[in-house]
Amino acid sequence: MSTGRRRKPRPTLSIDLIPQTPTSPDSGRSISPSPLTVVSKQQEELTQRPLDAKQLQRVEDFLFRKAAFLSTEDVQPTDLRELVVLGRGNGGSVCKVLHVKSNIIMARKSIHLEIRPEVRNQILRELRILHKCSSPHIIGFYGSFWHDGEINILMEYMDGGSLDAVVRRIGRIPENVLAEITYCILDGLVYLRDKLSIMHRDIKPSNVLVSSDGDCKLCDFGVSGELHNSLANTFVGTRSYMSPERLQGQRYAVESDLWSLGLSLLEMATGVFPIPAENLKKGLAPMHPPPDKPLEAHAPDATQSMAIFELLANIVESEPPRLPDDAGFSDSFINFIDACLKREPSERMPLAELIQHPWLEDMRASQPVNMAEWVRSTMVPCELAARDQEKAAHAVVPSE
Repeated sequence: MSTGRRRKPRPTLSIDLIPQTPTSPDSGRSISPSPLTVVSKQQEELTQRPLDAKQLQRVEDFLFRKAAFLSTEDVQPTDLRELVVLGRGNGGSVCKVLHVKSNIIMARKSIHLEIRPEVRNQILRELRILHKCSSPHIIGFYGSFWHDGEINILMEYMDGGSLDAVVRRIGRIPENVLAEITYCILDGLVYLRDKLSIMHRDIKPSNVLVSSDGDCKLCDFGVSGELHNSLANTFVGTRSYMSPERLQGQRYAVESDLWSLGLSLLEMATGVFPIPAENLKKGLAPMHPPPDKPLEAHAPDATQSMAIFELLANIVESEPPRLPDDAGFSDSFINFIDACLKREPSERMPLAELIQHPWLEDMRASQPVNMAEWVRSTMVPCELAARDQEKAAHAVVPSE
């Protein structure tokens, strides 16, 4: 029986979906461009990039999913149904969610921040630049919002997970696969620098995602200076991959990302976090650890007993780590990592030269890898079957 009272409306998320464009110089109001306008502009940019047909199709598929999501109005907390927690750390979590109205599965990163409203609004404004990204090697962005003390970032869901999770599953990554992954990372860094005038700031295996479609994409890059500053003292583990100049508080540029790339490659190739260097003397991790004994030794906090300040001092003061000469790696791969892990930033090989390094060109030509097949081979069979069913159930068909 009705009580005669009116229900209070559910709170909306005030989601900051797309960049705001003024209607006219005099109106003082702003409107959002239509979803199809967003898609068409990014499609036009894609035609200017050297993508194969499958890559182009996958990026366009994401853009159509994004258009379907942007077409929904009044996004509410209950519209995002949490399916599974993908990861949890200091101050934040990543969940796989379903946006019910558009039937789209995505990843939601939630970061708890105790910040002033003006800082919160600045972060949301800075995150808008992600709407301009249309690279096959940069994670797709749906939108961001503030809710219940947290910044929430809605991103494309990558079913293969992060590369640190892959290493935990399989021990270490073959050199020819690393060549393909490295090309994707470098191409993503070039895109961020040339198109958005930013650097990544946080290259590490957990910030490189792969999918069973064969995609390899960067996530969690430093588009928001305010967010970066707010998190600077929160995620200590990230500092394990920082370059010496960053740890010493010096000015840094994209060369700092290249140090982090070299350290990440060394770790993924050996299955061992390479600092201190003595870790590498213990030998490489097994390529396929038993299912009941997942590899954990590569994680920065599990490879050594030294305190974090000792680890950081080691990065700054000791000689950079190197790939073992007798472990079966090619000379050109060893040279590539050495070119990244120079103590002086000016001595590291420039980004434009690294992406044309002989190791990448020779390995990708002589030992090409089907990334889709490789990623699927690293996934648990039952999860892979469930993912195939899920993709079919939640496909978004572009409207005519």
